[in-house]
Amino acid sequence: MMASLTKWIVPWEFSWVFLLTFVACSVLYVRGSRRLSVSVARQLAFWTGMAMLYVSLHTYLDYFFEHEFFMHRIQQVLLHHLAPLLIMASYPGAVLRKGLPFALRLRLLRPARRSWPWRAVSAVLLNPAVATVLFVGLIVIWLIPTMQTLAMLDWRIYRFMNWSMLVSGFSYWWLVLDHRPRPPGRMTPGVRVLSPAITMTPQILAGAIVTFSKTDLYPIFEICGRAFTFNVLTAQLVGGVIMWVPAAIIESIGGLLALRQWLRLSRRGRIRRKPWPPRRSAPVRPVTDEVERASL
Repeated sequence: MMASLTKWIVPWEFSWVFLLTFVACSVLYVRGSRRLSVSVARQLAFWTGMAMLYVSLHTYLDYFFEHEFFMHRIQQVLLHHLAPLLIMASYPGAVLRKGLPFALRLRLLRPARRSWPWRAVSAVLLNPAVATVLFVGLIVIWLIPTMQTLAMLDWRIYRFMNWSMLVSGFSYWWLVLDHRPRPPGRMTPGVRVLSPAITMTPQILAGAIVTFSKTDLYPIFEICGRAFTFNVLTAQLVGGVIMWVPAAIIESIGGLLALRQWLRLSRRGRIRRKPWPPRRSAPVRPVTDEVERASL
């Protein structure tokens, strides 16, 4: 029993980068949650999202993600949609910063945030237009059969695909779930609510194309060896539905969370409204003898 359980915990492809990043974030969050008052709901959202990331990237399940199309779509939905949404919905930024020792925050974190590399990267990844295009575009790009084949044949491209999906998910949901008004937020509250409705449309279309396709779009899974004995078109149909329905539901939940923040900001009077320009009154003409005689 113990040996079978250990099999599922041991990663299919070990990654020091992921493991060290995961452990560092976990330690910082534990330290920060001891210094700040963090609600149970926020902690539950954070740890659930982190558990999804670990299961998706660093367990034996990765074997099934690499050898079955519909399992691969489950992994991508977790990496791109659900896990980043849960972690960003827990608003972990302040907690993670508090987990750093004060000396490191003062000597390393502040100068790093003011450095030009950080500002350049944040200006790109946290630009609303760029983040939205990447969020949708990467889904479409990695769905192209040629790109999917390259990712399945080269482990470096496969990891880049997973990390790109994860980073784009974090940057997008960071913007959508921002609890601040604009400025300093990069999106207005109304755009945050509408954005998931816009980004889900191309994904629904792509999922419908995969679902109703009558040909095997991804024969690479047959070449590499499928993990299950499902019919090829049945597995492809299930994968298309996973990309279509659950992804749309998750984005709808993200839109509702953004709407909640909008209402909260409105109740507190933190939404900046531009005042109406003052109306210009017509100039008063002086009353002269000629005007007075004309009126009579």
